[in-house]
Amino acid sequence: MKKLVLFSLVALLSCTLSAQIETPQPSTSAKIWQTVGLTEVTVDYSRPSMRGRTIFGDLVPFDKLWRTGANAYTKISFDKDVTIADNDVKAGTYSIFTKPGKENWEVFFYTDTQGGGTPRDWDDAKVVAKITVPVYKMEMPVETFTITIDDVASNGANLGFIWENTYVGVPFGVHTDAEVVKSIEKVMSGPSAGDYYASAVYYASEGKDINKAKEWMDKAMSMTETPRFWQLRQQSLIQAKSGDKKGAIATAKKSLAGAEEAGNADYIKMNKDSLKEWGAL
Repeated sequence: MKKLVLFSLVALLSCTLSAQIETPQPSTSAKIWQTVGLTEVTVDYSRPSMRGRTIFGDLVPFDKLWRTGANAYTKISFDKDVTIADNDVKAGTYSIFTKPGKENWEVFFYTDTQGGGTPRDWDDAKVVAKITVPVYKMEMPVETFTITIDDVASNGANLGFIWENTYVGVPFGVHTDAEVVKSIEKVMSGPSAGDYYASAVYYASEGKDINKAKEWMDKAMSMTETPRFWQLRQQSLIQAKSGDKKGAIATAKKSLAGAEEAGNADYIKMNKDSLKEWGAL
């Protein structure tokens, strides 16, 4: 019996020790990140190595769907909309599948992003972009599968796949010019109502130039078609701080009416308390 207990303890200790041993994965995980213009692009993938094997046409058969890496799906993420082969691709995360050929590769960007290997039930409706690109042969072999973002420009880049003696590049475009033009037009047209409002509230709350805060708040309200009761509340407080009690009372009454219509008890009470303090109730 004692021998049996001792054997069980040794076996348990062996299992515990073995569970603590960490070994590297045959295909290590990798993540690359690149800003292209004003768009952030990230790629998550696993990197198998040649290890003396013939890759394309053997380990990776020609003209068969490949997961483009190892382990889980290879994924690419765009934080803004992009274009791939004249396809508009919305911001988001997509998996990448390929059909390597001797002369060309077909590359697919697919909406399903969870899984390993290749999808059991391929659905063409989930392909957001498909492109055929040429194969370029390299003189120096590359041992480990590598994905790159090359030829980075303000309006796009190439998504590169490198392994063995093969390089394939997938061009994609970003909308930098449209974003910059929109930003320029916004700045050149002057501050928005929201800009004036935020600046006025900040100046008033931090005890800065109250007359400047009032000027900005009046400008914000004049640019706002239908000021809401919480905006009017801030305007009334600024008016009161600047010495315009008459204007503060008139604005607070508007804020009170809007709060009563919205059923907002907090703003009803705050406005009534202010009106009473200013001698209007």
